[in-house]
Amino acid sequence: MDLKKLAGQAGQFLTRAVQYTEERIGNAEKTELDQNFETLSQQADSARVWTEKLVNGAEAVLIPNPGNRMEDMIFEKIEKRRPNRLSNLEYLGLDMVQAGNNYGPGTPYGSALVRVGGAEQRLGLAERELVSNAGQGFVQPMRRFLDTEMKTIAREKRLLETKRLDLDACKNRLRKARSMDGQSPAQSDLRKAQADFDRQAEITKLLLEGVRSCQAAHLRHLNEMVEAQATYYKQCHNVMVDLQKELASLSLMPEDGSATPKASAATSAPASAPAPAPAPAPAPAQAPASPLATPNTTYPNLSKEIAEKDGVVFRRAKVVCDYDATNRNEMSLMMNEIVEYTEQPGQSSDFVMARRGNQSGRVPYAYLEPLDD
Repeated sequence: MDLKKLAGQAGQFLTRAVQYTEERIGNAEKTELDQNFETLSQQADSARVWTEKLVNGAEAVLIPNPGNRMEDMIFEKIEKRRPNRLSNLEYLGLDMVQAGNNYGPGTPYGSALVRVGGAEQRLGLAERELVSNAGQGFVQPMRRFLDTEMKTIAREKRLLETKRLDLDACKNRLRKARSMDGQSPAQSDLRKAQADFDRQAEITKLLLEGVRSCQAAHLRHLNEMVEAQATYYKQCHNVMVDLQKELASLSLMPEDGSATPKASAATSAPASAPAPAPAPAPAPAQAPASPLATPNTTYPNLSKEIAEKDGVVFRRAKVVCDYDATNRNEMSLMMNEIVEYTEQPGQSSDFVMARRGNQSGRVPYAYLEPLDD
């Protein structure tokens, strides 16, 4: 350890402390910065305060749960990525789909639960996309601005304040020097301190002037967030409009599942009109071999090859491990949930096509435990 260097640093710290104390009680003069510098400093402080408020507000809107925000922050610092969790809408959709299967997909209420559950899952997926897009387009760049530019400015301003205290201390020593021998080293220290202060003031001023130029980048990030929100609300509107149409078609279906709408008195034929010839009795419907071996009319998201084939056999399976989809053609899985799957001819045996409510996609077969043997 260099004791001389340590003693010199301790002496400088003590000199600055004495100078700061005398300035506070009015016994020492203080070097004032020019008005332009003070204005730039105030603008930088205001930009920092408002940027922090905007970032915190955006994070609270995108991730309302403070516990989840804390978890994301910890994961980002440790693993440099956020945990991939399902949204509350997706959990609600899973419960609705499972409840609809329990009540029976053939009943009006069970069918409605399955359809609403699928819509809630699509809303949850759109919400996760909003959180990701808005986070990458607005929150993260603004957070980087606070962690880089603003922290650098704060560090340089603290260094400038240190140089100012050294300069004012040298001025006080020169005023107190009574002999020529004492004034000569004091003047030399003053010139050095003045040069250090001027150089640091110029560096800090350049950084402060750069804050204003960052507004163009902030405007671009704000547009990206608005674009992400517009896309999200458009997707939600389309999902709910489609769901309303599906539920309206269900309300026209009688209990037995036939497509004949309910007759009303206003549309009944007049009594004087001749009765139409009786229609031939329909042939009895042949029961399918398996309740899962039915054409896929409830799951429009399946691939076209499967959707167009009648008699596609879906089997039930239990998910043995969580799986995060790597692209839009795949479907994420949660451990212990029940899904339906089918094998596509000509495709790799490692992946199968699975569906859950109105969601569908390719999943690894190793993550499934078949229940229908």
